[in-house]
Amino acid sequence: MRASRLLSLLLLLQDRGRLTAQQIAEELDVSVRTVYRDVEALSEAGVPVYAELGAGGGYQLLDGYRTRLTGLTPQEAGSIFLAGVPDAAAELGLGAVLTTAELKLRAALPARLNRHVGEVRDRFHLDAAGWFRETETHPHLSALAGAVWNRRRCQMRYRRWRAPHEVDRVVEPLGIVLKAGVWYFVARVDGDLRTYRVATILDLEVLDETFDRPADFDLARTWAEWAADFERRLHRDVATVRLAPAALDRVPYLMNRAMARNVRDAPNPPDADGWTTITLPIESVRHAHAEFLRLGEDVEVLEPAELREMMRASVTAMARLYSLTGIFS
Repeated sequence: MRASRLLSLLLLLQDRGRLTAQQIAEELDVSVRTVYRDVEALSEAGVPVYAELGAGGGYQLLDGYRTRLTGLTPQEAGSIFLAGVPDAAAELGLGAVLTTAELKLRAALPARLNRHVGEVRDRFHLDAAGWFRETETHPHLSALAGAVWNRRRCQMRYRRWRAPHEVDRVVEPLGIVLKAGVWYFVARVDGDLRTYRVATILDLEVLDETFDRPADFDLARTWAEWAADFERRLHRDVATVRLAPAALDRVPYLMNRAMARNVRDAPNPPDADGWTTITLPIESVRHAHAEFLRLGEDVEVLEPAELREMMRASVTAMARLYSLTGIFS
């Protein structure tokens, strides 16, 4: 346990430079007294770590000192390579950089860990793209990534669903997100944070103007908050339906996450026929009509009346169609 903590301390100083004992204690979740003992242990082991006293002081490594990654466990080494998504890196314009970085990392690993990395690659593959979707083209993604990294403003023209359908914006791109095979980016526009789908960009010009990133901006937190709010705004209405047992099994594969979650957490027990009555969030009556038709005879819409009537009309039309073709004759 202590050996792992010493290695963490060493890598922390190597990555972050000068740190106070208090900062190290907070990072490693230990006491300041433990930090003092660990620093002393590193020094006795020959690691050139020294303390600088006074305001702005702290512990740091001798300039130029780097450690080889011999302290990695097989599981840690394998997880690093498993975390890579080559296709995503290539789209960001970092394919060659990722390959070079992996070669350097593998060169620093002992032969035993190198063999383990190869075994991980043979057994696990990450495919970030979603199912049943045409691959989107992202001709501006690499330039956008460069603008994020270099804090450059961008002039863009993008397409949206409401009129006017093509809009020009000057944006300050703060981060890029890959969600189920779809690229998004978070940007500041006129002081507000907004999220855009990269595939909607029609034209992009990276400007010479730079901007200051908000000191409190956290990409992961911002994305999580936006995604939760998007889901709430997307499902503006509800529908009450009866679902056959077969529909309950198929909903997680055919419906969106919000519907699947409601079905999973359904409070009502099945009735005498085995059907379950449940209220589901829907985007709109028209959208729900198309969604519920996918469940065929295993769903009955109870409310709203408009949706029930649309389902009845569709069933009637299909029965007439198949009757005319002799299916039911």
